[in-house]
Amino acid sequence: MASKRQQESGAEKRKKKRKRDETQASLAGSMLKYVQGGSQGQDEPSSSSAIPGHQPPAIVDPATIPSQEEQEPSTTSSGTVPYTSTTESPVTERLSESDTVETCVPPSTDPALWPAHIVDADRVEIVRRGPFNVSSDFNFPKGPDGRAFHTSLKFKILPNGEKVHRSWLVYSPQNNAVFCFACKLFSVKDIKLSTEGFSDWSNINIRLRGHECSQDHIQCMLKWRELDTRLKKSMAIDQQELTLLEAERKKWREILKRLLSITLSLASRNLSFRGSSDCLYEPDNGNFLKEVELMATYDLVMANHLANIKDEGSHTHYLSPETQNELIQIISSETFRAIVKQIQLAKYFSIILDCTPDVSHTEQMSVIVRIVCFQAQPDIKEYFLGYINVEQTTGLNLSNVVLDKLKELGIPFENCRGQAYDNGANMKGKKQGVQARLLQLNPRALFVPCGAHTMNLVIADAAKSSPDATGYFGYLQKLFNFFSSATQRWAILTKHVKLTLKSWSDVRWESRLQSVTAVRSQTKEVRDALLEAREAVSDAVAKVEAQVLAEEVASFRFLICSIVWCELLTITNQVNKLLQSSSMQLDVAVRLIDTAKSNLSKYRQSGFDEAVSAAKELCEALNIEPQLKEKRLRSTKRQFAYEAVDEPLHDALKKLEVTFFNCVVDSALISLQERFETMNQVKEKYGVLLDFSKVNGMSKEDLKKHCTEVQKTLTDKGVADIDGPEMMQEIINLPQLPPQTSALEMLSFLHDNQLQEVYPNLWIALRIALTLPVTVASAERSFSKLKLIKTYLRSSMGQERLSGLAVISINGDVAQKLSYDDLIADFATRKCRRVPL
Repeated sequence: MASKRQQESGAEKRKKKRKRDETQASLAGSMLKYVQGGSQGQDEPSSSSAIPGHQPPAIVDPATIPSQEEQEPSTTSSGTVPYTSTTESPVTERLSESDTVETCVPPSTDPALWPAHIVDADRVEIVRRGPFNVSSDFNFPKGPDGRAFHTSLKFKILPNGEKVHRSWLVYSPQNNAVFCFACKLFSVKDIKLSTEGFSDWSNINIRLRGHECSQDHIQCMLKWRELDTRLKKSMAIDQQELTLLEAERKKWREILKRLLSITLSLASRNLSFRGSSDCLYEPDNGNFLKEVELMATYDLVMANHLANIKDEGSHTHYLSPETQNELIQIISSETFRAIVKQIQLAKYFSIILDCTPDVSHTEQMSVIVRIVCFQAQPDIKEYFLGYINVEQTTGLNLSNVVLDKLKELGIPFENCRGQAYDNGANMKGKKQGVQARLLQLNPRALFVPCGAHTMNLVIADAAKSSPDATGYFGYLQKLFNFFSSATQRWAILTKHVKLTLKSWSDVRWESRLQSVTAVRSQTKEVRDALLEAREAVSDAVAKVEAQVLAEEVASFRFLICSIVWCELLTITNQVNKLLQSSSMQLDVAVRLIDTAKSNLSKYRQSGFDEAVSAAKELCEALNIEPQLKEKRLRSTKRQFAYEAVDEPLHDALKKLEVTFFNCVVDSALISLQERFETMNQVKEKYGVLLDFSKVNGMSKEDLKKHCTEVQKTLTDKGVADIDGPEMMQEIINLPQLPPQTSALEMLSFLHDNQLQEVYPNLWIALRIALTLPVTVASAERSFSKLKLIKTYLRSSMGQERLSGLAVISINGDVAQKLSYDDLIADFATRKCRRVPL
């Protein structure tokens, strides 16, 4: 039997040598992306950029915009158009780029995506960045056995109780496994922690304890720490290349800071980004590129960047429309993270929803979250969470959409304690509405109808209660239409009045106050303008219309209506304005509504006599008789068994008081009581928390009853937010405070004196009470931004871009405080970039 060969054969040696040569050839030039390449020809793309750390793409995007006189450039065999000196300059070509089309890219942050053979350049870059840590709100997926990774595994507990951080343990979202950072970079052994990752969560503790004591792991840790120390102290062997790499990285970070600033500036002012051209130094290339050009005029970094693009020194510029969208998305995502962090710190929140169609006839739902945040002082904040395109506006669909949005952002609906919508049936319906469906899921999320919208409905009910009231607003609209229908008539009006006439809206009753005030304070001037317009116009119909309006404006009935409506709208508008504040509290809102009721009741007693006296003074100024024209009473045939006929009022002034003044004021008072009943019920559920003036003189039994009611309100499935009897004792032990102390003032008192641990139940209950919304005005204001962002010329804007721009604009105070380093880090980790960041 022949003996086994002790040495390799020549064929085996040649095979190994050929394999070794192929490996070396594949690694050749791997460091060129970090250093400056040699001289290249100008007529063909170079294999390495003239800028340290820059690698041009293997295939260049051919998108160009040639003029009509020029012939289209020839294409290569692959169908692409190369950038050559004979074609149009890159400055006038369409700015487009693709970070994914490249042959050599920086390594990923996920160790599962690292190559099996890590070259020195990538190893240096990975060590410089350090181990990647997933975000704190990351939801680790469970394995087949129901187990998952936990962040506590990143710490080793010593016998004396101290914890040692396992900095080498890295979690991979790609493989749902953990890797050893040091062994993945330096070990040559084939173990799971350095190859495919370890995901046996039931045996993870035993495996980690055994691995961190192994000799190979300790040697890899020493190599990692040595290289990291050398990099930090600039003592690496390839220090010159690393210095060039760091300078290149710093340059690109400075460029991105400027581009992010431009994006923030345009988004916060609701300006468009793009124009009809995507080329630099063209008159219609949009606001973004114009801002870049303006900055390059005074900023050396941006000037060098544009000069590099002009000289074809770089095909990576980050000025393309795709990158603009990416910058918008990054800023909005970071803004979301900051807002969600505030919500999680506050824990309790309320939601505010409202819907409206946009310019492209798409139904957009605005989502607002209200919280109590603690920075320097306790403060009520309302944050905008974006627009959601809803196909159906039913209560079921809207409920599912908002729940999906909260789940997407990682906000638990179980912590919701309030909800506010307008008075639409699909929102406030007691069985199928959004509030009813959400109450079934979370009984502690109490519904509060919008106070400002309800106040508008109160005045609308009053205006419809009397024919004289309806006719009065019709004449006001006719006055505006008459003067605004022709520039000549408007010029006559402005010559006589200082405050021009205003049109009114069915939704915004504040506009009706402006319309009434313009006529009430300038009755003589408006009448003179009508008389002059009657003589100036040549149209017979317009002459008659001017004559009729002049007679109506000077009538005693019209003057009384103007004075009454001006007073009524002034009383309600003051409350309506205050209710629209984003920091309005429920206890303050109820107090304002009670004040409005009291003022209307007082005006009911003597308001008509005061209006008649003021109208007579106006009649003297207009030189007319203060007399009402009596109308003929219409007689109707009445059948047998009808009720007796009311005695007719022969006094025209008394009839106007009964049929107009009393009807309008009484209707407003009744509507105030009925429409704000839900808000009063919510206030009663929270008892003394929203009215500390009741505590003084209240018996212990009554106080206990109130606190028990609060505990019942804040209890779901046997779990309560507070302990009622304990809160009662805390309220009894409170120091003497002013009787009109609001809930926010009480919370500020506890915060300023650091009494949270002394009054824990009261602290929690006050935070919840202050999250209760009073109005949906914030959602209405977001629709104003929607009209500014998605205009007729920008009607094809995508939903993600629209929502991102609105988040930046509406939450500007949050977006402006974002760290540019965090934004650039997010930009760098979204995908592999051509340049070091």
